[in-house]
Amino acid sequence: MTPKQLSATLDILNSALGFNAPADAVVSRHFRENKDLGHKDRAVIAETVFSMLRHLPQLEWLAGSSEARLASTRELLLAYFTRIKHLNVRELPAVFTDEDKERAGAMKGMALRDAPLNVRAAIPQWLVDAMLAEGQTEEQILAMGLAMLQPAPLDVRVNSIKAKREAVAAELKAAGDINTTPTPYSPWGLRVEGKPAINKYKCFIEGRVEVQDEGSQLLGLLSGVKRGQMVTDFCAGAGGKTLLLGAMMQNTGRLYAFDVSEKRLANLKPRLARSGLSNVNPQLIASETDQKIKRLAGKMDVVLVDSPCSGMGTLRRNPDLKMRQSASSVAELNEKQRAILKSAARLVKNGGRLVYATCSFLHSENQAIVREFLATHPDFQLLDARELLAKERVEIALSDEFLQLTPQQHQTDAFFAAVLQRVSVEKAKAQEESAMLSAEDEVAE
Repeated sequence: MTPKQLSATLDILNSALGFNAPADAVVSRHFRENKDLGHKDRAVIAETVFSMLRHLPQLEWLAGSSEARLASTRELLLAYFTRIKHLNVRELPAVFTDEDKERAGAMKGMALRDAPLNVRAAIPQWLVDAMLAEGQTEEQILAMGLAMLQPAPLDVRVNSIKAKREAVAAELKAAGDINTTPTPYSPWGLRVEGKPAINKYKCFIEGRVEVQDEGSQLLGLLSGVKRGQMVTDFCAGAGGKTLLLGAMMQNTGRLYAFDVSEKRLANLKPRLARSGLSNVNPQLIASETDQKIKRLAGKMDVVLVDSPCSGMGTLRRNPDLKMRQSASSVAELNEKQRAILKSAARLVKNGGRLVYATCSFLHSENQAIVREFLATHPDFQLLDARELLAKERVEIALSDEFLQLTPQQHQTDAFFAAVLQRVSVEKAKAQEESAMLSAEDEVAE
């Protein structure tokens, strides 16, 4: 690392470690304000910053950080070079003193196996406590934490109304010698080798591909949307899933994209223009109880709720989130998740489908929200995600009727989804009584 790269890295870390803004925004701002940093400089700096954020609990432990004494960014960087990059003393940048090099030698002798669980898993203590409270074992927590230390792959989704997956793969290979492989689960996905700037290629500019994790693509399959339907993306954001749903509908029917953020919906506009979709109707709403929602009550074939969440499932991409969230912030999100799911459910017509999703692995944001909703909404039933995906010819290992993806098992972000179907209360009661009688018959036999 050159002196210029090292200086920029320290500057960015001093800002990012305040956790007052997303790390990617801090990095982008620094690059905008320092035009003298070249492409290679920026790549090295960004890689170092995000790798350090992924490993931060380990680096703090190695550097002797505690409640009484916070390690400096310089000490954290020394720990990073020593234990993550595995540099020997002679390879350390010249900025480090002889005293620093002595400390590096001591750090090399520290055994992570002797560290607390949160350090070994490289996640904060609040997250360990939450996972233990939900019944997860130390082995499961360690496996998830270590999986989140790996950089996420670059997945793209082929826009099915403009191109086929094989053609886009060939186009990328011809245009930039970019190697891709079909994603194992999504029929539209390509996993890109390396991290090329996809947004500079013609296939992206002309709307044949969008960057989208494979886990996010599977939410579309679970929605089961079809031509000519009435569909709502309840928390559309910048519209990645909206574009997928619109393509699955083959640009027919009517697709509402709701969001409370005008800025996020504005970011959807250029993506929508590239996609070639004309069936999308972006709608800015004031809250989940907006009058626009009430007017559409009971009219939707499908409602997708990609709910605001902690983002713990995206730590490979957004490692600072684990430090910017807390037990109290997750509890606040739980309240919002309950309210949003309840409101979105009003849109679903009889026989329609409601998909609740998050990019989190915390049960409190996922299974607990869904179970609570079902307990108070007898007109909704849980569908088995395994059966729904099997009908779409997707073979995937899931532990129960929910979709819970993990990077260590599925090589995706840790997405969660539950699929609910609206039925009449009378039908729901009849099905429940039938299930109870079947259970009694089995016991009698």
